[in-house]
Amino acid sequence: MTLAQHFAAYSEWRSELSSLLDSFGRWLTENELADAQIDRRVAQMLEKLREDRLHVAFVAEFSRGKSELINAVFFADYGHRILPSTAGRTTMCPTELMFDQNKAPSIELLPIETRQSNAGIGEYKRFPEEWTTVPLNTASAEAMQDAFRHVSDVRRVDSATAEKLGFPLVNDETAAFKIGDDGTVEIPRWRHAVINFPHPLLQQGLVILDTPGLNAIGTEPELTLSLLPNAHAVLFILAADTGVTQSDLTVWREHIGAPNGRKKGRIVVLNKIDSLWDELKSAAEIESEIAKQVNDCAQTLDLPAAQIYPVSAQKALVAKINADEELLLRSRLSDLEFALSEDLIPAKQEIVRDNIDNEFKDCCRHTHGLLESRLSGLREQMAELGELRGKNKGVVEYMMGKVRHEKEEFEAGLQRYYAVRSVFAQLTNKLFAHLGLDSLRLLSTSTREAMLHATFSKTLSSAMTQFFNASRNRLANSESEIGEILAMMSAIYKKFSVEHGLKLGTPTAFSLMRYEKEIDRLDQWCRTHVNTTFQLLTHEKNQLTQRFFEEVAVQVRKTFEHANRDAESWLKAIMAPMEIQIREHQIHLQRRLESIKRIHQATDTLEERIEELVYVESKLLSQIKALSEIDENVRDVLQRAVRGGELRKVA
Repeated sequence: MTLAQHFAAYSEWRSELSSLLDSFGRWLTENELADAQIDRRVAQMLEKLREDRLHVAFVAEFSRGKSELINAVFFADYGHRILPSTAGRTTMCPTELMFDQNKAPSIELLPIETRQSNAGIGEYKRFPEEWTTVPLNTASAEAMQDAFRHVSDVRRVDSATAEKLGFPLVNDETAAFKIGDDGTVEIPRWRHAVINFPHPLLQQGLVILDTPGLNAIGTEPELTLSLLPNAHAVLFILAADTGVTQSDLTVWREHIGAPNGRKKGRIVVLNKIDSLWDELKSAAEIESEIAKQVNDCAQTLDLPAAQIYPVSAQKALVAKINADEELLLRSRLSDLEFALSEDLIPAKQEIVRDNIDNEFKDCCRHTHGLLESRLSGLREQMAELGELRGKNKGVVEYMMGKVRHEKEEFEAGLQRYYAVRSVFAQLTNKLFAHLGLDSLRLLSTSTREAMLHATFSKTLSSAMTQFFNASRNRLANSESEIGEILAMMSAIYKKFSVEHGLKLGTPTAFSLMRYEKEIDRLDQWCRTHVNTTFQLLTHEKNQLTQRFFEEVAVQVRKTFEHANRDAESWLKAIMAPMEIQIREHQIHLQRRLESIKRIHQATDTLEERIEELVYVESKLLSQIKALSEIDENVRDVLQRAVRGGELRKVA
């Protein structure tokens, strides 16, 4: 079963889940059970599924057959090479292959000169006018191949410009960027490329990141700080004829290999095993030589041999295009595809499943509580009206007084709720005083000033360390405020449930742990690539300060932006059930009072009113049953997993 078939099964699962959630949203609206908060949450779930992407990054030094491997794994069904694959460098800048139906097929290229600004690639994606766009004629294979060659474009600049743009020049024969006889240096023309291509896999949400070698990875920190860590799978490609070179080892140790053992989704590919095919050797001898290369690579990278997949991408592509099963088997690509299918798709599905499951469960619990509250109030009203059968007006007046007293008591209790709202607002302000972007902006300003005014390397280093310590403190203080908000809301939930019979359950918890871990990761990266003795001694403080803020601080800001969005969503979610239940209870008390008033004025309306309530009760019971069926259907789909290219129920 191919990776494409596994991915198609995953897309089918995602589509079925989207359809059920969309139906759930419409059902809520049709049954007058929706509100702004739950509408927003259903919309967010649908948006997550719609925008769901599977990111696979290919990392290798040049001439490892990386582009050919991408062609063989993903694009062989197209009948020819999609990405250019020739001797030497074919990919000069990081390249994303994806599909956005809102854009025409094209290649968007970000000029290399943008490196002189303080903005990262992610920031530039907000400004399409900064990119050069090349139309993509998908009807012509030759036109597409010509267009794709743009990612290989280079230009020559003087050495000062090359260094200013971030390309280190060293006197080393193996260096990628060297000064020519004319005093100029050949560098990439583009900083980043985005290929919008309507291939079936890309249309289903696959995003392929094709990276150049070590020099590009080292000079584009957004790759190592954001794009590679966020990829669901990273394929590190070596060549069987060279084994692990020194530059390969540097890429592995600094950017891919996990420091504490295997990291899920990291796969090593030993490509070009066809270079070891020798007609003068037996099959057993060739197999032994391939196994030796695998073992040598495993030992050098400190990995089990089972995590290294020997393949011939070029022969696999030829085999797939020509439907040559024997050659495909010999290329061993199927082993790699199986590993990708079995590791990548289920891991990605598990992430999506957990996110949707938690959110949908909360929406269902909220809706069920609302229906139960309405049913409970309705039955209470029916019991009251049933007691009035055959009673005189004095009893009716007594009952009316009783409900009026309950209403007054509840409204008096609302003062406590309004007080809670006031404290909630104060705690929210305190939370965002620590977590908010204004606080981070002040920290960034003070850190920049400390670095620019530093007179010693140690002061520079301390300023960077203090930046991360202060960021952690802000998250820790925010976590404390979150705990206080949660404790207060738990107490008020319980109080209103006991005193007024509201169906509130337990407020949703929230944690900033994932953001604390991300700050730790960024700090570790900084200590390895920026805040080092070598960097401090070889760079001027202005240059190092600029690099710190362009490469590191911007990622910390993104982390805080995500934390702010999640905190805001949680605050709305924790207050919404309280507000809705209070509103429902007020409406219920008002309806009880109005019913008894009507009966007081005309006793012959009692039976009619009871009949109305019986009808409403049956409608509510039907809604509860329908909600249970919706819940069961969604849960059934959520429990299916992609296995062997098919959707199967999780045991």
